[in-house]
Parts: sequence; structure tokens; C-alpha cells
Amino acid sequence: MAKRFRGTYTVLITPFDASGEKVDLKAMAELVDWQIAQGIHGLIPLGSTGEFLSLSDAEAEAVAETAITAAKGRVPVLIGTGAEDTRECVRLSKRAEKLGADGVMIIPPFYSTPTEDELFAHYKRIGEAIGIPIMIYNNPATANVDMRPETVRRLSAIDNVRYIKESTLEVTRVRDIIELCGDRMTVFAGILGYESFWLGAEGWVAVCSNLLPKESARLFELVADAKDKDAALALYKRILPIVRWVGGHRYVAATKAGFGLMGRPGGSPRPPRLPLPPAEIAALEKDMKALGMI
Repeated sequence: MAKRFRGTYTVLITPFDASGEKVDLKAMAELVDWQIAQGIHGLIPLGSTGEFLSLSDAEAEAVAETAITAAKGRVPVLIGTGAEDTRECVRLSKRAEKLGADGVMIIPPFYSTPTEDELFAHYKRIGEAIGIPIMIYNNPATANVDMRPETVRRLSAIDNVRYIKESTLEVTRVRDIIELCGDRMTVFAGILGYESFWLGAEGWVAVCSNLLPKESARLFELVADAKDKDAALALYKRILPIVRWVGGHRYVAATKAGFGLMGRPGGSPRPPRLPLPPAEIAALEKDMKALGMI
């Protein structure tokens, strides 16, 4: 029986060695262990934060296998398997399933700007090829296609398309997707975690939880389980500086800089991304110290 996905899921960085030339698989396994020990509810390697487009196929397979093996079934692991070619997406998704992934997260083809019919055919073909759940990933800022709630309703007719990472700044989409899809689609926030929880999102695919897994998981629990508005809002305001640091174009660079400040291995981003400039690292360090992170 498939696991139910719920809670805060970290879209993990991919640790590199100091040169950036080699994936640090030992650090990856240690990161998985630390995240789980901190109380995170799930993990997603090979997303945008994991720099999946900057990895070779062999590296991506090694990262997926390492994360799944290290997790040891303690939390769900979804593998990012997005690709421009539907056939390649099928191959990557079948590989993830064979490696033991609990699900896959799939951004739409990000160059061809597919029509709704093409999106449906894309996800349907993948869904028919695998037996694990699919989390579709709506991020029009990067994918050049916007899966609006009406489109999501159509995609929810595909048997194992059961989750969506909704990464626009229109929080009312959470409400609309739930209204249109009912129990056929579970919404995970991609950006507005705190805000989306109150409208019925059952999860958050978070970047900030790379650095603050315990607090990010607790924020979901305070809203979704405890219904404690005051405590949830206080925690949200407390971690908001880090949420902002890893938002926008700095999401990889700031997260990896934060790892460096914490003494955790992560390396620098791969080009064309550049490391965070020294002045910004100093500002990030100040905010992390204020939170007691370092």
C-alpha cells in the first residue's frame, strides 16, 4: 500500500566536493540522516534545489540511490524526474521506482511550452509506465507553463497523479484545486507554506528546511495538527528571514552558503550559478546567528 504523503518535505541540495566537480555521496547520506533525525516528514532529491539539470545521468542515479538507501523507509522519498522529452521522463521515473522511491515529482517540459492536451498526454504516459504516485510540479516562473486549477482538475483524472507542488504566489489556488479536485489531488505548497496550510494544503515542499528541518516540520504540525494559530505565526515570523534568504534566484547559493556557515558539507553551486557574494554571506551569517543556528 502506497504511503500517504503529508507534511514538510525538503527539496534537498546536492552536496558537491570543494571543487564542485564531484558529488559528495557521503555528505548526501549524512544529510538524509540529519534531516530525518530533525523530524522532517519527507525528502525530495533531484529537484531544482538539487541542481538536477547540472548533474550527469550517472550522478543523478547515484544521488537518488544514496538518498533512498540512507532513508531506509523512515520517511517517504520522492525523486525529481522531470525532463523535456516524455520518453526520458518515463525512463527516469521507472528507474526511480526500481531504486525504491515512494513517488516522483515531475515538472512539466520546460522549453516546449506544452498545451493542455500535450500536458495530459505527457503525464498520462508516465502514469501508465509506473506504479508509484506522481507529484506534478507547477512553477510557471521556471517551466514556462502554468498548470492552472482547471488544468489540474483534468490531470487528476490520471490514476496516480495524486499530488501537486503549487509554486505560484497565488495562495487561493490551494482553495481552488481542492474545490475542483476533491480527494483526487493533495496540495503541497512550493513557496507559501504557512499561508497554504490554512487553506487546506497538506504539505510543503520547502527549500528552507534544508537549513531548518525541525522548525519547518513543526510549522506544519502547529497548523495542520494542533490548529495553534498563535504558536504557528510566531514560529513563521521567527524563521521568515531564512525563508526569504533561500527564495528567488538565491535558493541554491544561499542554502549552500548556509550549510558552509553551519559547518555542514555542501560545496558551491555548479555554474552558471555563482556562490553567494561575501557581503551577502556576512548578512546571512548575522541572521543565522540571531536564530541560534550557528
